[in-house]
Amino acid sequence: MRRWRSWDARGPSESVVMEIPVLVLPGFGNSGPGHWQTLWEARHPAWRRVEFGQWDAPVCEEWARVLDEAVLDSPVPPLLVPHSLACLLVAHWAGQSTAAIRGAFLVAIPEPGNPSFPPTARGFTPVPMQLLRFPSLVVTSANDPFGSSVFARCCATAWGSRLVDIGEAGHINVDSGFGEWPEGYALFQSLAG
Repeated sequence: MRRWRSWDARGPSESVVMEIPVLVLPGFGNSGPGHWQTLWEARHPAWRRVEFGQWDAPVCEEWARVLDEAVLDSPVPPLLVPHSLACLLVAHWAGQSTAAIRGAFLVAIPEPGNPSFPPTARGFTPVPMQLLRFPSLVVTSANDPFGSSVFARCCATAWGSRLVDIGEAGHINVDSGFGEWPEGYALFQSLAG
């Protein structure tokens, strides 16, 4: 099995990353077996996927309640690793909860005005555009079919997030050719450190 590499010579070691509680937050439809979230979770058995249920008909308010319970159940403030719709969830949750987290690694923010936005997703609009109270990193793609890099940049600016555009990478999922995604893991480590 290939070892994950550190972000750079100053980056955190794998052991440091393994000590931090991490909550994996899949988006619409959940993340399947080849998705980078699932592969990272398999590498770190202590990481926990938040089971929102209603994967194909999510209700933001219900998902936010489940997320709050998961954060409060964590022994120390966790890091959140949301993909797609779960990024919008984190923005909504952050405005409603006082529970502490260490940070959020937000990947592939979908744009509610996009024709590809799931019509069965309810309560995710309007997207909160206020400063997040924790460190965050937004990873976006120049050709994401579910959200533009312009929208991701607006969110990152409003949220006070560091923004990384990884070029033409689709929705940064299995359909876009992303499996283990070591470059993404290195970005995650930079936030974790």
